[in-house]
Amino acid sequence: MQKSTIQFLLINCFLLLILVSCGSVAKDFTPKKLEKTTYEVPYFSDPKIDYVYKTNITVYGNEISGIFIAKKINDSIHRVVFTTEFGNKLLDFEISEKSFKVNSIVSELDRKILINTLKEDFRLLLQKEHTIAAAFEKDGFDIYKSNDHNRDNYLFVSKTSNKLEKIVRASKTKEKFTLLFNSENNIFADKIQINHQNIKLQIVLQYLKSE
Repeated sequence: MQKSTIQFLLINCFLLLILVSCGSVAKDFTPKKLEKTTYEVPYFSDPKIDYVYKTNITVYGNEISGIFIAKKINDSIHRVVFTTEFGNKLLDFEISEKSFKVNSIVSELDRKILINTLKEDFRLLLQKEHTIAAAFEKDGFDIYKSNDHNRDNYLFVSKTSNKLEKIVRASKTKEKFTLLFNSENNIFADKIQINHQNIKLQIVLQYLKSE
């Protein structure tokens, strides 16, 4: 499939937003004593590393493959580049908790709804520190709630491995999307899934090891 056709499918699928209703995320959690006020995410934190992942995006039944590259360029900003598998740059942006700058983008992808979706996804993925407002537990996880403007982030840390395995981003009444982490050492995420609940979008990042 030609690149222009893939991009056209991606754009139009993102425009088909379908909102769904969900229950409160924390309704089944058991509250526990708050023993820490911040949580630092270990992934994507080393400025010496170029984090390179093979990317598969599934949008409303259409699959698109490419390469995701993220690099920490200072204490607060990551640079992110998306390319095709053949190395053609599609999107290049810099992102932090408070800023977002598009360095370049192909015209086919220059759509506000697409850019805003990716900005929210990868801002949460690359966020280093979360201020904890409440703590819970459920099913072998310590769960930390972090307030983020008009959203809440729930961080699921395994009690047995002490690894961050999941982050749920939610409004007051429903989940928006979920980040799932597979990590062998709690320092580097080998596989990441971003699953949206309100649109048919899934992004899978699989780490590309150097030969």
